[in-house]
Amino acid sequence: QVQLVESGGGLVQPGGSLRLSCAASGFPFSFTTMKWVRQAPGKGLEWIGSINSEDMIPSYGNSVKGRFTISRDNPKSTLYLQMNSLQLEDTGVYYCAESSWLRPRSQGTQVTVSS
Repeated sequence: QVQLVESGGGLVQPGGSLRLSCAASGFPFSFTTMKWVRQAPGKGLEWIGSINSEDMIPSYGNSVKGRFTISRDNPKSTLYLQMNSLQLEDTGVYYCAESSWLRPRSQGTQVTVSS
């Protein structure tokens, strides 16, 4: 069955960095456009960005553009999110998902930005 497992979250100070990973299985990852989304406390889902399976050129939401980088390793079926210059507003649960999904289907990983 389809399985996505996020990891790498944690507590970080403003201005710090984290790298999230998403291990995928149960579907043809190499041919699937993937995305990262997040949910801040008390707010709805926010699209962070996507990366397709062909040219692997990512696209980003305005709130993270220039700070976050999405990449993928198809042989390892793994999606990454490098987050730099983290801000308080980046706090939330981060999920990876197939780009077509309306809602995440995994546990996510908590990212807390706090001084």
